[in-house]
Order: sequence, then C-alpha cells, then structure tokens
Amino acid sequence: MTYTDAYKKLERYGQLHVLQYYDQLTDVQKTALLSQIETTDFSVLSSREKEAGKREERGVITPMPAMELCEIEKRRKELQRTGLEAIKAGKVGAVLLAGGMGTRLGSDAPKGMYDIGITKPMYIFERLIANTMEVVEMSGAWIPFFIMTSDKNHEATVKFFEEKDYFGYEKEYIFFFRQEMAPASDYNGKVYMEEKGKISTSPNGNGGWFVSMERSGVGRKMRELGVEWLNVFAVDNVLQRIADPCFVGAVIASGCASGSKVVRKAARDEKVGVMCLEDGRPSIIEYYELTDELMDAKDAKGEPAYNFGAILNYLFRLKDLDTIMDNKLPLHVVEKKIPCLDAQGSLIKPESPNGYKYEQLVLDMIHELDSCLPYEVVREKEFAPIKNKTGIDSVESARILLQNNGVVL
Repeated sequence: MTYTDAYKKLERYGQLHVLQYYDQLTDVQKTALLSQIETTDFSVLSSREKEAGKREERGVITPMPAMELCEIEKRRKELQRTGLEAIKAGKVGAVLLAGGMGTRLGSDAPKGMYDIGITKPMYIFERLIANTMEVVEMSGAWIPFFIMTSDKNHEATVKFFEEKDYFGYEKEYIFFFRQEMAPASDYNGKVYMEEKGKISTSPNGNGGWFVSMERSGVGRKMRELGVEWLNVFAVDNVLQRIADPCFVGAVIASGCASGSKVVRKAARDEKVGVMCLEDGRPSIIEYYELTDELMDAKDAKGEPAYNFGAILNYLFRLKDLDTIMDNKLPLHVVEKKIPCLDAQGSLIKPESPNGYKYEQLVLDMIHELDSCLPYEVVREKEFAPIKNKTGIDSVESARILLQNNGVVL
C-alpha cells in the first residue's frame, strides 16, 4: 500500500491521526505501518456507539435437551464406529485456540507452554497433544491439527513445538496460523497508537478463528486434505478429549450442523454459559444473564431445565461454517485499559479503562447455525480448566484431576 492509498483509507474512516508521526519513522517502520493500515479493518469502529455498554437483548429463552450420558453409553459402540470412520477418512480436523499468554499464571510465555508438572516437566500443549494422540492410535490416522496463535505469541509457540519435536505428533499434520487483530480505540472511536509507527490492536476474539484460518491460507490446506468437520477447543482445559470419536459420531448421526460438549452444572449459579434455545435456535446464555427464574426452572423430569454448561469444545460442519462467512458475527464492544501514546507521543499505561476493544465470540457461531447437539461428558474426566494459579479452575485443581485420571505428573 502506498502512502496515498493509506491516506485515502484513513480519511474515509476518520483516522488520519495514524499518520501523525509518519515523517519521524525509519523506512522499515513506514513500510510496517502502511502494511498494518492496509490489513486493519476499521469498519468495526462503526459499531461503537450502537454496541458499547449495551446489554444485548435476548430472544425468547427455552430449554434445550442434551444427549445425556445414559443415552451415550447405550449407543457408544455405534456412535464411536461412525466417528472413527470419519476420522480414518481424514474428514475431521482439530483447531486449538492458543493465542493467549500465561499472564494470570505468572508467566510471560504463551499459556500453552506453562509447565504443570510436579516431578517432571509437563506442559499444557503436551497434554493436549497426548489427548489427541489417543485418537490417532485408536484410528490409525493422523488428525490435521491447526493451532491459532496471536501476534504476541506466534514465534514463541512455533519455536516451542519445534524444540519439543511436536511432542511426537507428525509435524506434517500440524499447521500454525495467526489470529487476526482488531483496532482498539478511545471512546470517540479514534484508534489508539501503541507506538509512533504502530496502531494499537488486540485479538479479534475467539469467534474470529474461522475467518483468521481462511484468510491465513491454512483454510485452503484444510480443504485440500478433505476435512469436513472441525473440532474447536480452548488451550486451557487439559483433560478435554480432542476429535473424540463418540462425540464426532453422535453429531454426524444427529444430522446437526454443530455439536457442543457440555457438563452438568456444579451449582445453580456456577459461572458457566449454558445451552438453550433462543427464539427456537440453539444458543448459549452466559451465567450473568441467567435470572433466578431460569436458574430455578425445572424440566419434565423435575431436573434443572438449564443445567448443561458449555466447556468450549465444539464440532462444526465445514459447509455450514461457509454459509456464515459473509454474515458477520455480532460484535462485542468491551471497555478495557489500553496502553497508548499520549498527546506528547509518550507511552502511557492507564490504571482505569480508557477505551474499547472489539471482539467476536465463538458462542455466537452456535446461534448462527440452525442446529446443535449438546453432548454430555463426565466433568471429572473431561473438564480441568486452568484459568488461575491457585484455587478454583487453577493449576492446583487441574493437577488433582489429572492425577485422578491416571496422568503421572
């Protein structure tokens, strides 16, 4: 992109201040800034006034039945056979959302590099690969494994996998791609600068994984390999089963466009989003949106009607994801503390929120599709999230759960 082209684009979106320090930059910095301007989607800023601070109005919420453990056990052989056939045929890929850092764990490295071992090194990435390897060994087929990184952790993540020889996984089946970034702005919709030659940006939310995958070129490779289903999961759950044949088989057999692994809530007010129907379409309602009426509602069996929490382990049918590519997901405008340059061009780190970040969420993808199968798993066997160093959903609690499942740490 030339300077003239960049000027025209910025002028169109009212962001000419981005070029304020252009004459002070080196040639390398100028090239980098022009490239960033070219790839930045400034159109998200138009949602600021409409979406910021607004609690999204929900449609009519009604219960959504799940495939429960008792039914799964009765049909396990049949469902697993169906899933294994798809895996052996190369139709199932795995997508790891790993763009985050281990900041809350006291680490400056990518979160997946965090060592949860006790008597020996045991990394989060290592556990996820080991879980996937169980299915590789069961099926005799390598599962295409796509890893979404971010600008902040891409090089470190790739280097780590190379140093660890991909933890025994066939490297030809591991593909890295970067999550796209969205500009961060002040309350008036003016993008912040984090350096004189760099716009302040942040990852576009976990709902941006498919767009990022497609635009990176990795999507083309996925199609060349014949992938038809994508199992999407977050980096922090070290017990989750990946490309689980029974889960895959259940979703395929159901004819649904997507599936979501769920666990029964540990308490009526547990902080987890629950599966439901919203205006007759599958949806996930966040814990803070659940009223007392919804939390106390009962189903025909006298059990809590909204009792299945999503654990961010989804299966999507590729042809259905293609249909929502052109329909942008809802944009979530989130108030944040954003490091930025002040009027004198000096970097400041605010102590209170000073603007907005713009994100899309994967849970909105469930609502965009017309069908979803909530699939129950045993919490103690498949849900060990690591969000904190100690306490609930922590390194400590995950270690206990891993050891209870026979993992030597």
